[in-house]
Amino acid sequence: MITSNVGPKVQRLIALIGEKYKLSKNLTVRALTEFGVTWAEDFELILDSLFLNDEDLDSAMKGYSAFSLDSMRRQKAFENVREYPKKTFAEAAGEVYFNEAHMMREYLPGLLLSHFLWLHHYRQLRFFDTAFLVPMGQAGGDTRFAEVGVGTAVYSRRILDRIPEARGTGFDISPFSCAFAIQHLRAAAVADRFTMNQQDIIVSPIEPVPWLVCVEVLEHLEQPVHFLKALRQGLAPGGKAFITAALNAAHADHIYLYRNAEEVLAHLEIAGFRLEQLFVAAAYTPPAKGVPVPLAAAFIVY
Repeated sequence: MITSNVGPKVQRLIALIGEKYKLSKNLTVRALTEFGVTWAEDFELILDSLFLNDEDLDSAMKGYSAFSLDSMRRQKAFENVREYPKKTFAEAAGEVYFNEAHMMREYLPGLLLSHFLWLHHYRQLRFFDTAFLVPMGQAGGDTRFAEVGVGTAVYSRRILDRIPEARGTGFDISPFSCAFAIQHLRAAAVADRFTMNQQDIIVSPIEPVPWLVCVEVLEHLEQPVHFLKALRQGLAPGGKAFITAALNAAHADHIYLYRNAEEVLAHLEIAGFRLEQLFVAAAYTPPAKGVPVPLAAAFIVY
């Protein structure tokens, strides 16, 4: 693998994976093969702003490794029974979103790195760029946006980095996601154009905005349509939204099983959204015929 054209943080991460996290070695090889220097430069921006030294990078990779291994174990169990374990939202929230040690050491670092190490996550990010971010930048006028379920703020940062006049508001129920997101945006020097709120938008509706982002929230809910109706109220007339869902993807906090993109689209339409574009990417080739694999499904809706 040629790494001479990639930045020092990505080079160090590749070396670190080779030294300590060998199960993840092929991820960077495949990403560089498919996306080339563009991927490396993109990833470098994230790593360089958030991880100041090797210790920080190693800690993040340790969190990613735990996050990834847990999802692999759960996915294997899902392949056998084809259902997620029965779990309420309150149970998932207590186990994950309000568990500080889990969120800060494993979940959030793991999720952040997965945007670049999991090819289907990075393909979805590129779809976001072309189908949502570029039109947003070209539209002019009101560039206020909201991200609901902000997580690590990767998507919000992308908007703020690339559209200097954009101003955003983030919403998340987890105090630790809120803290991580602001830390990330401060490190990227864009936090002055972003406001973070720990808020349940069903309980406290959001002010409508012309641009709305919601990445991988639906599968975390017992009643996704109830949430989507609240989300639809947050989209201003004439606005556009980027909404995604994880399909057939077993994680500790995934409680609603979407098996295909059509099921998600049906929920979006019930909530009042209308489809403009659809994108689906698979995590990997099925190991055998009929075996479900994780899919990332992204929808541009209005």
